Amino acid sequence: MPQQNYEIRVRGRLGETFRTAFPSLRARTQGNDTVLSGSLVDRAALYGVLAIIETLGLELVELRQVASSELVSRMVRAGEPEVSGEDQAPPPGPE
Repeated sequence: MPQQNYEIRVRGRLGETFRTAFPSLRARTQGNDTVLSGSLVDRAALYGVLAIIETLGLELVELRQVASSELVSRMVRAGEPEVSGEDQAPPPGPE
């Protein structure tokens, strides 16, 4: 299976510490969310990223498989800065 390109949107703006949990993915803010994007070698790698998201208590908003050209254009589009700022814990949800 060839590498696949993904965009994974999580709720909130992730700071540097959280971003280090995803070394193979690029992070950018979009509104109040963080979009992680990049290539993953196989389905096991995707499941590994999803497991990290769950372990960190992040809310998964969207998962998209994208074409390579679409991924590149999104990464260089103006107005989508790199993520910066403090780590933010996800907001408490209803129990």
